[in-house]
Amino acid sequence: MTDDYAKARLHKNLRAAREAVLGKLDGLGEYDIRRPLTWTGTNLLGLVKHLSLWEARYFGDVFGRPFPEPLPRWDDPEQDGAEMWATERETREQITDRYRRVWAHTDATIAALALDAPGRVPWWSSPEVKLVDIMVHLLGETARHAGHADILREQLDHTTGTTAAFAVQKDAAAMGAHRARIETAAKAAAGGA
Repeated sequence: MTDDYAKARLHKNLRAAREAVLGKLDGLGEYDIRRPLTWTGTNLLGLVKHLSLWEARYFGDVFGRPFPEPLPRWDDPEQDGAEMWATERETREQITDRYRRVWAHTDATIAALALDAPGRVPWWSSPEVKLVDIMVHLLGETARHAGHADILREQLDHTTGTTAAFAVQKDAAAMGAHRARIETAAKAAAGGA
């Protein structure tokens, strides 16, 4: 396998995961993209904000190519958790547009550097890294948060699928029967343990 192939494949998968995350906002109003849907307050727009800030750091600061817009410091205790939700003053467009600008910056970094280009992640216990390490890490993080977004979106309107255009919505009776089968199996397993 060549470095060019590996780099192109990782980059393609990162692009697809980014689009999947943004696609989860499609068709939803302001309240639904912002409201806390888990005990910790996780929400769809917060995931986008979080991903944009960390991707900017990883493909910017780590390789001496800082993102050209101000970002909160990663080590500022006052900012702890602030990247996981949007204030009422931050618009959907501001957050999603910044994420797309981060993509362009990241894409330029990936294009400019070889897979073995050195970088430094000061918040990691082993800070010396290569571009390939960061590509794999960010692909994993973005895919993980895309999975979170899948579940959050399903909680909101029962929509599943990688994009709104291909979303699957099943009828309530069929889903009720499906869930009942799963519940029966769970109870049987718990009783038989």
